[in-house]
Amino acid sequence: MNDAPELEYVGFWARVWACLIDTVLMMFIIVPVSLAIFGRKEITSGFGYFGSPDLLGSSHFFESVSVLSSSSNFIISYVLPAVAVMAFWIARSATPGKMVIGATIVDAKTGGTPSIAQFVIRYLGYFVSTFPFCLGLIWVGFDKKKQGWHDKLAGTVVVRPKHRGAEAVRFDA
Repeated sequence: MNDAPELEYVGFWARVWACLIDTVLMMFIIVPVSLAIFGRKEITSGFGYFGSPDLLGSSHFFESVSVLSSSSNFIISYVLPAVAVMAFWIARSATPGKMVIGATIVDAKTGGTPSIAQFVIRYLGYFVSTFPFCLGLIWVGFDKKKQGWHDKLAGTVVVRPKHRGAEAVRFDA
């Protein structure tokens, strides 16, 4: 007798909810840090992110953004979220949003914990998935195993204990 719970693939709308939860939580970190570094006026005017609004049409646009401002923006907008997501994936195989819906990321072949390389590929795969009109994310709604392009690239699936009518999960190993 197998005591392991029967699993199901997590579909599009459940993953949207998980993403919304993660986004709200991340904003609680990013907004205060951005305010501390850039200040309220520069964030609301767009300077902290895009340069001075009156120079948008000018050839001096990129010169107007200081190196400190642009590097801080890069760290806050890209590095901080990447580190947070990777830390949760490595520690829990899920982000807080996925934990709320009872989902975890597993290796698509074995059902085990993905390798760090798989997590890195999965994270970078989000950029591939979102670039063409988010088709790689929407793909989750049509795929038999509910995999987005980032999951396919990394060899991962998102699963949770079965409690709905989705197809049961089966692994080769």
